[in-house]
Amino acid sequence: MQLPLFIFQVGDSKVNRAEKTRDISSGGVCFLSGDEIGIGDRVDYMITLSGSNPPVRIRCLGKVLRSQKNDTTSPFEVAVTMERYSFVKAEEPAEFAISA
Repeated sequence: MQLPLFIFQVGDSKVNRAEKTRDISSGGVCFLSGDEIGIGDRVDYMITLSGSNPPVRIRCLGKVLRSQKNDTTSPFEVAVTMERYSFVKAEEPAEFAISA
């Protein structure tokens, strides 16, 4: 299932990266990324569930379990847990949805 995924923070570094999910479950998410993310890094991310109006946004905190490339030309396949999450109201700024 491909859904919009936005990354706010990786480890101690603030980032602003838009990605797309490759797979999602109740325990985590897998996505493709042009940038490497280290195994064990904490990730602060948001998934937008499409098909509803307004869209449902879920802010998540997790840890990278897998980050690998199949070959030199492919993107990194990154698997991240979904340890904490909160639903973001449509009028609520995404950056205030969850506290670390």
